[in-house]
Amino acid sequence: MRDFTFKRDWIYGWLLLLPALVFLFAFTHIPAVTTFLNSFFSTPRGRRPAKFIGVDNYERMLGDPVFWKVLWNNLWYALGTIPVSVGLAIVMALWVNEKLTGRSFVRMAYFTPTVLPLIAVANIWMFFYTPGFGLVDQITGALFGWPASNYLGNPDTALNAIIVVTIWKEAGFFMIFYLAALQAIPVTLKEAAQIEGAGRWTIFWRITFPLLMPTTLFVCVNAVINSFRLVDHIFILTDGGPDNASALLLFYIYEVAFRFWETAYGATLTVALLVLLSLLAIGQFFFFDRKVHYK
Repeated sequence: MRDFTFKRDWIYGWLLLLPALVFLFAFTHIPAVTTFLNSFFSTPRGRRPAKFIGVDNYERMLGDPVFWKVLWNNLWYALGTIPVSVGLAIVMALWVNEKLTGRSFVRMAYFTPTVLPLIAVANIWMFFYTPGFGLVDQITGALFGWPASNYLGNPDTALNAIIVVTIWKEAGFFMIFYLAALQAIPVTLKEAAQIEGAGRWTIFWRITFPLLMPTTLFVCVNAVINSFRLVDHIFILTDGGPDNASALLLFYIYEVAFRFWETAYGATLTVALLVLLSLLAIGQFFFFDRKVHYK
């Protein structure tokens, strides 16, 4: 009778998991495997079917200067957005966690950019960056007397301008996780440290920040994923230009697969992106996860 109950519970458990597993395989694993297989074929055109070409697409990718340019852009974009967004989120969470006048309003103000649609955010910042008439030029001209600048049209500043937009939008989102983690830290730990004479910086560095490390790992994983999946802002603000100066890897995949209709080569670039994200995820979990939990 006990074995029958165990088997019944086991069946019920798998039945409860079945819908999630179906969606997981249908929208994640099967497309990933299909994309990998398509990368070894040519792009079908009209009545000409796809043909097996081996690793030709991968050789083309390794010799593609645009691929290396957008890959470097993506790495620079990740280095520019992840540390600043995470650090700014911690500072904002520490501030709004304190007792201050209008705390609810400040929290709402920080979180508002997160709930705005991506296209709306891009159009707002396009107005900010408009040469001569935008908010950025108005402020820099009034305060420093700087001339009008085309931030989105200059190859030296286009990608950095998009980095600023991303930080503005993501910092408030990450702040929510840090705020929840701060509120879960027992107040007695801070009080005990204050009794021992510890200052605010010592309390943060020795108590608060180590207890925030699990949240930091979670936030960093999301920040890395976000840094490699940006398309909307680039599509509206710069369209990848000028001269691919602001194009990122996923945007290049979109161009190759849907604008130029090189679906096979797009699949090859997608495989490269998946491999890169997998390596980053493995590194984060296996090398950093053991350092963020107390034993």
